Amino acid sequence: MLEQEDGMDRRRPRVPSSPRPRAEGQEEGRGGSATREGADAPVVDAVGPAAESSADAAAHGSGEEVVAEEIVTEEIAADRRRSLRPVDDADDADDADDAAVDADDAAVDAGEAGDAAGEDVEDSRERPATSGPAWREQRRRRRRERVRSFWRFMEVGNTHSTFWMLLGSALALTAVGLIMVLSSSAVETLGSSGGAYGLFLRQATWAGVGLVGMFAAMLAPRGWLDRLAWPALLLALLLLALVLTPLGYGVNGNRNWLRLGPITGQPAELAKLAMAVWSGSVLARKGDLVRHFQHALVPVVLPGGLVVLALVMAGKDLGTALVFGVLIAAVLFTAGTRMRWFVISGALGVSAAVGLTLVSVTRMQRVQVWLGMEGACEGVRDPCFQPMHGIYALASGGWWGVGLGQSRQKWNYLPEAENDFIFTILGEELGLLGALTVLALFAMLVLGMFRVASRARSPFVRITTVGIMAWIIGQTVINLAMVTGLLPVIGIPLPFISYGGSALTATLLAVGVVLNFAREQRRDLRPEEAAPVADARGDGEPGGAADGPHARSGRGDSTVDSASGSRRGASRGRASRTPRVTTDPTTRKQDPTA
Repeated sequence: MLEQEDGMDRRRPRVPSSPRPRAEGQEEGRGGSATREGADAPVVDAVGPAAESSADAAAHGSGEEVVAEEIVTEEIAADRRRSLRPVDDADDADDADDAAVDADDAAVDAGEAGDAAGEDVEDSRERPATSGPAWREQRRRRRRERVRSFWRFMEVGNTHSTFWMLLGSALALTAVGLIMVLSSSAVETLGSSGGAYGLFLRQATWAGVGLVGMFAAMLAPRGWLDRLAWPALLLALLLLALVLTPLGYGVNGNRNWLRLGPITGQPAELAKLAMAVWSGSVLARKGDLVRHFQHALVPVVLPGGLVVLALVMAGKDLGTALVFGVLIAAVLFTAGTRMRWFVISGALGVSAAVGLTLVSVTRMQRVQVWLGMEGACEGVRDPCFQPMHGIYALASGGWWGVGLGQSRQKWNYLPEAENDFIFTILGEELGLLGALTVLALFAMLVLGMFRVASRARSPFVRITTVGIMAWIIGQTVINLAMVTGLLPVIGIPLPFISYGGSALTATLLAVGVVLNFAREQRRDLRPEEAAPVADARGDGEPGGAADGPHARSGRGDSTVDSASGSRRGASRGRASRTPRVTTDPTTRKQDPTA
């Protein structure tokens, strides 16, 4: 037993046993009477050492069992922990993965929120607030930039496109005019000696003469135009004076026609072109002196302009006198005359026009019709008949018109259908679309002239071009305002469109003069465009490609940047046998290793 205990002691740690509790009677017996002590004593003695050893053994056995049970319990718990540890580790790993996924989701959400915030910030930068002084200032800057861009396009443009714009619009307007003259005059001239095509063939002949004159003026040297200014004006004054002789005759109360054998025409139309060229030549020589009153007045206004106006008004042609007034004012303004002189001249011109209207019965009737005064349409020759049927023609055209050649008002309802009121026939047959197309062609022509004037370096070119432009646009505006009822009826034809050989020829000659200036601007621009090419090739410069080793090589084909004048391509000709040498622009030394 002891060996077993010792073996157990060696195998397991010994747990000290707690002393057994004794009964209270034993303590009392020990300190009590002798009878009790004596009675108990034999019992104790009888048990002896053997009883004590058995009791100790029992106590030790129970203690070992408790310890064994505790150890077994601990081993079972350890085994359970060992068996449950992978599960716990897996749960912990799953929890860690879930946490990582949650963290990734949170990061993605944060990134999306950041991107959204960044987009909001960019959008807020791109789209400013819709209120506040900063937003209003930005809108003002944008509007100013749009206006500047549009003005640059209108003013500068391109010299090549400007030339073709002028030529194309002039030819298109001439073609439209010939078609409308044929359509509007065929009915009235059907029974005449010339037949239905009489006026059309006559107008086409004058158009051919005008086109020849236009190309001749376009190809002539500019110096000739300047030298012909004074002779042209003197010839125009002579022809205007011949109108007052028996060679001249009147139409509808205006004596402004001249007959020289089989040729008839209006000298005032040629006088407009002569006045524009002559004014440009004179004012260009004056320069800044035109800012002084005496130099602005002499000789353009007095005696030149005054003599022309006097001869025109002698034939009672107030409409043509108004066009001359617009032309003279435009050339003086372009030359740099002070504005206060225009105010004074304008007041004097309006007063003169009112006075000339009051002294003429025909003009007063037209003004009364225009104002709609009562009794203005009474009389043998109804002055309301022509403007009223002109409005009927425009109103019946609608959006698309009744068709080319299908006008109803040209059947002797509308007087002068092929002349002053031809635009109403055009609006009736071609509608609003055709009328706007013609207006767009006029706008294109005026825009081309404006570009030529704005790019001109010569005062003669600028002043002459503005004078011709003012003549054409002024006459067009007056005619359109007359046929639409915005102004009283004034006998002014529509340029390019109305019947009249002398008017069409003079207008085409004027366009030829402007084309001459545009062609010269194109020719002057070519050396400027070719200069970078010459610099890049080194023509005529020491140290360049012409004087260097490449001069002995074959003819190369390179790409040249016109803005910087630098070579961007390699030569594709015969390769040079000498090493390539470049020149340093700062030191002007050759570097053979470059």
